[in-house]
Amino acid sequence: MRPTQLAAVLVAVAWLVRAGIAADPLAVPNRPGSVKFAAIGDNGTGEQPEYDIARQMAEWHERFRFDIVIMLGDNLYGSQAAADFVQKFERPFKPLLDSGVKFYASLGNHDKQSNDAYALFNMGGERYYTFARKNVRFFVLDTNVLDPVQVKWLETGLSGAAEAWKIAYFHHPLYSDGGRHGSEVELRVKLEPLFIKYGVNVVYAGHDHVYERIKPQRGITYFVSGAGGQLRQGDLKRSEITAAGFDRDRSFMLNEIDDDDLHFQVVSRTGETVDRGVIHRGTKP
Repeated sequence: MRPTQLAAVLVAVAWLVRAGIAADPLAVPNRPGSVKFAAIGDNGTGEQPEYDIARQMAEWHERFRFDIVIMLGDNLYGSQAAADFVQKFERPFKPLLDSGVKFYASLGNHDKQSNDAYALFNMGGERYYTFARKNVRFFVLDTNVLDPVQVKWLETGLSGAAEAWKIAYFHHPLYSDGGRHGSEVELRVKLEPLFIKYGVNVVYAGHDHVYERIKPQRGITYFVSGAGGQLRQGDLKRSEITAAGFDRDRSFMLNEIDDDDLHFQVVSRTGETVDRGVIHRGTKP
C-alpha cells in the first residue's frame, strides 16, 4: 500500500473512531418493506450529550433507514421558547429531519401541553393520538393527565384496530427499576387491563433516565428508554423483572417489525450495542 493510501485509510479509521460507529454491526435484519423506527426519551436538553446521540442516530440511519422516531416525552427541558425548539430539537436532529424522518412525540412532565401544536412533533394539536404504518398501529398517550375521556378513546381505538401489531408509548413507565421514579402503579392499574384485553404487543416509556427491558408481563414487553439526553448513572436497581439494562451512558433504540417479529437494538452514545433481541408476536411469557 502506498504511503498516501495508508494515510487515507488511517484518516478514515480515525474518523470512524471519533464518530463511534462501525465498531458494532447492525443487529436488526434491515429487510426491504419492513417497518423501521427509532425510539428516544428524555432527550431535550440542548446539551452536548443530546447532540452526540443525535449524531449517532444520523450515522446509524445511513445503514438502517428508519423513517420514524417515536419520542417518549421530556422532548424539551427548561425554557421552551421558539429558540429552544431550534437549540434542543431542530439543530441536533437536522440531518434526520433533512432526510425526511418524521418524529412523533408524546408529552412528558417537563413538556408544555401547547407543544402538541409544534409541527415537527407531528401531534396534530392533540395531546394523545394514533397513527399507523403498514401492519403496525401506534397509540400515543399523555400520561401526565390520564383522564376518563382519554381512557375511553384508547379503548375504542384498540378495539377497532385492524393492524397485526399494536404498540403504545408514553412518558411514565408502568414497569421500571429506575431508582429515581420506578413503576407508575396507578397508571398500570388503568392501562394494563386494556393492553392485555386488546392485544397490545409492546410498550415504550421514558421518565427514568436509564435503559431497561422488562421481562414480558402477561405477554407484553415493556421498554424504558429515558436516556436520550439525560442520564442518572447507576440508577438502575435491577430486580426479578429486569431482562436487560444500561445506565452508564445515554442511549437510543433501533426497531424493526417484519411480519411477526420485532427486532430491536439499543445503541449507546459511543456507538456500542448494549442490548439486542427479537420479540415474537403472540408469544406468551
